[in-house]
Amino acid sequence: MKQLRTFSWNKSEVKGKENMSIKIDMKELLEAGAHFGHKTSRWHPKMAEYIHSKRQDTHIINLEKTVEGIERALPVIEKVVKDGKKILFVGTKKQLKAIVKEVAESVEMPYVTERWVGGTLTNVETVNRQIKKLKDLERRMKSGELEARYSKLEVQRFQEEIETLNIRYGGIKEMTDQPSLVIVTDACEDKNAIKEAKTLNIPVIAICDTNVDPSDIDFVIPANDDSTKTEKLILGYFVEAIKQAKK
Repeated sequence: MKQLRTFSWNKSEVKGKENMSIKIDMKELLEAGAHFGHKTSRWHPKMAEYIHSKRQDTHIINLEKTVEGIERALPVIEKVVKDGKKILFVGTKKQLKAIVKEVAESVEMPYVTERWVGGTLTNVETVNRQIKKLKDLERRMKSGELEARYSKLEVQRFQEEIETLNIRYGGIKEMTDQPSLVIVTDACEDKNAIKEAKTLNIPVIAICDTNVDPSDIDFVIPANDDSTKTEKLILGYFVEAIKQAKK
């Protein structure tokens, strides 16, 4: 990635939802369980505007707000892609890792699905060194250089190092510049990614359950972040927006 910089970003540059042909189906969101929030005892007061009601001891998310959030996010995604910029997908929650990886790879976008490494966005020099090391080891392993120069045990250790580096940086090793947008699938789980994006003024789209503080999030998608069906559905809308923008 290139050197750290802050972004100048103007929301007024993004046109409204009328430019998007993607239709958001509230019934599908309902069937996916997107409306189920956390227990009322765990709620964050700043999510109050996105809550419809209470059912026993559980908050029910207002799906009209969910639809509005998605519709606001889609033109942002479209603009970033049409400008030739990258979107970073972040999802380190165990049940979401494979989903996020598949989604990001399907549209050739960078992703982080393992533990967020501090400085991934804000400490570019360190991250670049690690990615350079990873690529160098992969090149030397593929060419047979390591096998020719080192013992089997040493080669095995190099292979283990490659695997470790790929776990940490594999999803961003081809990201040559900082992303222009970050999509987060669980705002609590990946709050450090949101903080770093905020530092650089990179806009954030995040799926937010009722226990989230949405203060640092530019585009809030209120929804059940524990439901893989919900996450797949919402990410599917984002993927469609990216594909349409690439046409």
